[in-house]
Amino acid sequence: MSKLILWPGGPSSITHELKEELITIGRSPNNVIPINDPSVSGHHAQLHQVGETFHLQDLDSTNGTRVNGEKVTSIALRVGDRIIFGKVEARFEGQAIAEAPPLPVSPEAARPAQVSARPADFANASPFPKRTKDRDPVRMILFAAACVAILALLASMLALGQMHPPTIP
Repeated sequence: MSKLILWPGGPSSITHELKEELITIGRSPNNVIPINDPSVSGHHAQLHQVGETFHLQDLDSTNGTRVNGEKVTSIALRVGDRIIFGKVEARFEGQAIAEAPPLPVSPEAARPAQVSARPADFANASPFPKRTKDRDPVRMILFAAACVAILALLASMLALGQMHPPTIP
């Protein structure tokens, strides 16, 4: 049996079993699940059951409905979903669907690989181009010459700063 567990602003919770196909939620007392909180609209949302699945639909509420932090207008609920109606928190619970038994594995499908090697067409997935190992000697000479020129300029500026103007007697 699926349930909607509400925490209406306090440490205690209220559990509602979802027995009907159409369940209305809101502040108005004529809702199947009434929530007495000013942040909840009179007719805030509704749950409708389709087979084993419950669908939540916001009814154009003032403060909206959120499921797992996302604002929603309509969504199929999953077990454990956190729902917020205005400022009231709730959790959708249900019976876990029994998992299908695993498929049998044939011995042929589980045999180990014969060779473990990189495929021939494998390429590096990096967005950066491969660094070249060859150094360009002309570029290195130009870089060294630029460094020497900058150092000479700095030395000449320092030398000019140390000079004193001639004194006139």
